[in-house]
Amino acid sequence: MTNSSFLESVDQMYGQAASMIDMAEGLQEKIRICNATYSIRFGVRLRGRIFTIHGWRSVHSDHFYPAKGGIRYATDVNQDEVEALAALMTFKCSLLNIPFAGSKGGLRIDPGEWETDELERITRRFTQELSRRRMISPGQNVPAPDMGTNERTMAWMADEYQRLNPNEQNAFACVTGKPLALGGIDGRIEATGRGVQYVINCFFADQEGCSRLGWDGKMAGKRVIVQGLGNVGYHAAKFLSEENGCKIVGIIERDGALYNEEGLPVEEVKKYIAVKGGVAGFPGADFISNGQSLLEGDCDILIPAAKEDAITLENAANIKAKLIVEAANGPVSFEADQILQKNGSVILPDLLVNAGGVTVSYFEWVKNLTHISFGLMERRHHERTSMQLAQQMENMTGRAIPVMSELNFLRGPREIDLVRSGLEDMISEAYNAMSSLLHSDKAIPDFRTAAYMIAIRRVVDSYNAIGI
Repeated sequence: MTNSSFLESVDQMYGQAASMIDMAEGLQEKIRICNATYSIRFGVRLRGRIFTIHGWRSVHSDHFYPAKGGIRYATDVNQDEVEALAALMTFKCSLLNIPFAGSKGGLRIDPGEWETDELERITRRFTQELSRRRMISPGQNVPAPDMGTNERTMAWMADEYQRLNPNEQNAFACVTGKPLALGGIDGRIEATGRGVQYVINCFFADQEGCSRLGWDGKMAGKRVIVQGLGNVGYHAAKFLSEENGCKIVGIIERDGALYNEEGLPVEEVKKYIAVKGGVAGFPGADFISNGQSLLEGDCDILIPAAKEDAITLENAANIKAKLIVEAANGPVSFEADQILQKNGSVILPDLLVNAGGVTVSYFEWVKNLTHISFGLMERRHHERTSMQLAQQMENMTGRAIPVMSELNFLRGPREIDLVRSGLEDMISEAYNAMSSLLHSDKAIPDFRTAAYMIAIRRVVDSYNAIGI
């Protein structure tokens, strides 16, 4: 047996779920394949010469508009990877009931090799090429940050799109993940990591789910290993340790891994990486030069939060974690998934775990289209109503409300409060639907299959509604 490629794994996971759904002949294949993939080669004048940059933008489905998906800058970006990620985005949005289809894009470059002004010129040229092909617009295709890109990259793309479309009133809705100063939304940076935390919270509140592992539903003290302390892994580890009482015993990075059975200080490790460029030499922890070997380390929860294919045929049988939480896209290959299930591990799938980013991107897109911040219309009304209620309670009881309680009670919701509330609600609804389907049908083997089945059924319903 050999490892499937990333795209093959996605296709096999999709096929396993799709085979359990009744749909019109040919529709299963229609939903599986990407509708369009554009391979783009464009020139940029840098350092006194012309560099040819190779990129892709793939649209997996058109059952909803716009299509939504990140842009990554990496040297190993390729068409299969982009198409696999676009497919995952379709099913992710469908599972969360977000009215987007799936898309993805990338440039085959190492962002670390270019100066900031050079990256800006490359990004603006890429935006021009996407715009010419109608692969970026508020109503048709909306990129977001991914590996190697960030809110600054999105600011360049939005600004270039607006320059090319000066009469477009909603121009800045052409991308999400922008800085707050350019129409971004509070909470977008933490969103994917926050979503990871919310999914784990849901699992520990799910008695039937926890019973599969013999757990009592208590998170405090659970030992966690995180692969990748980038944006997603950092926020997930931070929230789980600070708010849930988990112990982050292992952190895997590019140059190696850190391990401390008593727990690692996530914030200090993050600051150390920012200065040193890696984890080697961090005090108070064991350094493991072969960092990826720590995926097989002794822990309760394993969170692969880096890239696809972290767990494959080579290491799946040695994984000790009872709960694997897919914070990255496609971190477990199809073959590894089968091995882990046989060994009794529970996998919370990327379709849900990794969906915090696109969910809050949806909120940002809506904010850009309405041209009004969340909470602006109701904050003062909420505060006045709460003040009146507080005064009545004090008059009735003859006791003053404690100062800190009063401040929390009276303050109207800020945008970040509403974003977190909306994200938690959508994650919880999706988890409950996935869990209910799994627990109600013994023919469904795992959470992943249940998640795919829900997502596929909604795509089928969309196509049936328009006569396809």
